[in-house]
Amino acid sequence: MTKDALPLGKLPLPLLQKFLRDLPVSDPQVIVGPGIGLDAAVLKFGKETLIFKTDPITFATEDIAWYLVTINANDVACMGGIPRYLLVTCLLPQGITTPETASAIFSGLIRACTSHGITLVGGHTEITYGIDRPIAIGFMVGTLSDYGLVQSSGAKPGDAILLSKSIPIEATSLLAREVPERLALDKGIISRAQRLIYEPGISVVRDARIALESGGVTAMHDPTEGGLSTGLLELASASGCGIEVHMERIPILDLASEILPIFSIDPMGALASGSLLVCCSPESAPQILKAWEQASIGGAIIGRITSGSDLILYREGKPHPLPLFTTDEITKVFS
Repeated sequence: MTKDALPLGKLPLPLLQKFLRDLPVSDPQVIVGPGIGLDAAVLKFGKETLIFKTDPITFATEDIAWYLVTINANDVACMGGIPRYLLVTCLLPQGITTPETASAIFSGLIRACTSHGITLVGGHTEITYGIDRPIAIGFMVGTLSDYGLVQSSGAKPGDAILLSKSIPIEATSLLAREVPERLALDKGIISRAQRLIYEPGISVVRDARIALESGGVTAMHDPTEGGLSTGLLELASASGCGIEVHMERIPILDLASEILPIFSIDPMGALASGSLLVCCSPESAPQILKAWEQASIGGAIIGRITSGSDLILYREGKPHPLPLFTTDEITKVFS
């Protein structure tokens, strides 16, 4: 490995910020362009406003299609959009791909798109060298809902920060699926963890829609790679605000407490798809939580947006800097 090689995961924030600063002036039809903490791009086409999102699936191998469709749909929903159409690039490893494995991926795409009400409209597939597992990249197109555009940059001081469900659903399920032989746990526990991508699920499309219907939402963000901590950092970066959250208020998945310690994984820094960060006016928070509860979606007020730039995590009432993760904690298993 090259001495100064970058680690697994997202590009370091300072490097990414440099790239973004070097971009030319945006086209006036671009309503939301590239930026830290922004879930998707938004462009104006005549009288229509469209939302574009692309995201790959690189860790998961089993049920890769479900991950791909859900993760891309989540980010469209976070912008106040309705996921509509999907294109997929699927890279399959040389030497081990069979007609059966290719067919399973394609069938999975059809099932996932049908379940989410999304139309698969095209893409590209190839068998290629240099990879040892399938890699799928999605490009999703969505339209705005009647609630209009929502941006992670819309959070403002005084807003409450809500989290739906618990963390980290995706990381816990991924470990149970990819390395079950390394879990010295009851088969029933492993089976329950494997099902987490379906129940409670890694989709936040319903979570987002219900929050918008309840009113008072100023921003939403989907914490994925880098976990809840990185999601909060991205939210703060996009809004130009500070954040205060309380560890004791953050719901931790019971199965995560069984599985993550085996690999010394911090739940704050592990893949968190399935949970949604919502910023809203303080008076709107109870009605959003109540609406989630009525839909059998758990949730909690975990903190608030502040002025300034401090990112604070309270533990037992004492303030600490919010932990920052240069790579997702899940990479401890796959490095």
